[in-house]
Amino acid sequence: MKQRTLAGRQVSAIGLGAMPLSMNNDKVLPAREDAIATVHAALDAGVTLIDTADCYAPAWNEMGHNERIVAEALRTWSGDTSGIFVATKGGITRNEGEVWGRDGSATYLRTAVEKSLDNLGVDVIDLYQYHRPDRWIVYGEIMVTLASLQEEGLIRAVGISNASVEEIAIARQVLGDGNLASVQNEFSPKHPGSIDELRYCGKHGIAFLPWSPLGGTGGGAREVGERFSAFREVGENHRVSPQQVVLAWELALDPQVIPIPGSRRPASIADSAKAADLELSDDELARLTDAVGISE
Repeated sequence: MKQRTLAGRQVSAIGLGAMPLSMNNDKVLPAREDAIATVHAALDAGVTLIDTADCYAPAWNEMGHNERIVAEALRTWSGDTSGIFVATKGGITRNEGEVWGRDGSATYLRTAVEKSLDNLGVDVIDLYQYHRPDRWIVYGEIMVTLASLQEEGLIRAVGISNASVEEIAIARQVLGDGNLASVQNEFSPKHPGSIDELRYCGKHGIAFLPWSPLGGTGGGAREVGERFSAFREVGENHRVSPQQVVLAWELALDPQVIPIPGSRRPASIADSAKAADLELSDDELARLTDAVGISE
């Protein structure tokens, strides 16, 4: 597996988005043993980056469900887990009746970090990402809170998610140049709207982690080759899936890009992992970029 840099460490160029193991748009969840088998398949394929979040759960009263699956999978894997990098997120709330909200207060984030530490069974979180902006709190103040948690040794690196260019710039200003480890935004052929954030991260050496890089769990990932025929046709030429072509194209956009495709089946993540070794020609890359509608 080819490597890329995240928070000063080398991680696999393709990560695993663990969310579909605990919640997805199809509302079909794998059995726990199957979910763990999917994580094991990712690790067997050379994936060393796993992304999760405290709110990834089947129901509001099961917060931490996904983090606990990841922790169990790491405990039961037969290989060496010392090089596995686990990123989680917090700042989204779920309450009785499936009432969703956001809380960027210092009190809430500290409690959330402590719960994630317990769920993951670790003393320090490799990467803690602020999940979604709480518009009632100044963004810079939230970054100060995360910096404090980092200084206390509860988290090694700070990242943000679902952030605009302005919010990325604020995070860089508060944390200090070089101390914002990552930005995780939705990005795929179906949703290329974060191209400005991707390019900003590339310019400033910040890892950019596209979530739903294949188009999402509601059929977007499965149908990407039908919706964007260029990816299917390039895949046919290379005798690989259109999903591999999508991920290889995203990797080629910038060295800072580390896609985290979600998966709930071992075969899916095993296929996605192969994208790290798929070499596309300049002409193919230009054709795919044009098909998505992104300007140079």
